[in-house]
Amino acid sequence: MQIISNIALISINETLIVQVISFLLFLFIINRIMFRPLRSAMSDRQRHIQQIEEDIASAQTKVASLSDQVKKKEVEVKKEAFSQTKQLEESATRQAAEIFTATSEKISAQRAKAQKEVDAQIMEARKFLVKESEILALSIMEKVLDRRLINEKG
Repeated sequence: MQIISNIALISINETLIVQVISFLLFLFIINRIMFRPLRSAMSDRQRHIQQIEEDIASAQTKVASLSDQVKKKEVEVKKEAFSQTKQLEESATRQAAEIFTATSEKISAQRAKAQKEVDAQIMEARKFLVKESEILALSIMEKVLDRRLINEKG
């Protein structure tokens, strides 16, 4: 028997080729079974996260847009409400002035009517007083003169 002593770290023989082929086969299998699905899942997750980020950005843009629209609408509504309030106040002021004018005219008309009635009553009273004073004067004269006077008119 002969003892072969080999001091080299690696000896090139059939086992090395089998080991290299086995390692390459292991790499191929592990790549197919583990790394490709893992990379696929990671890329799917990355796409999903990117889609969610895009959706969030889009939603934030929509929220900002809607917020601006709400603010603009609020300003428009406030302006419209202010103008309507102003119009109502002007209308109320005009109506109050018309009512005041109409009432003043009615008061003036009633005052004029009352003044005419008073004047007519005064005229009637004067006529009545003139007749009464004539009768009274005639009566006094008859008593003072102690005789009956003939009425010139009658």
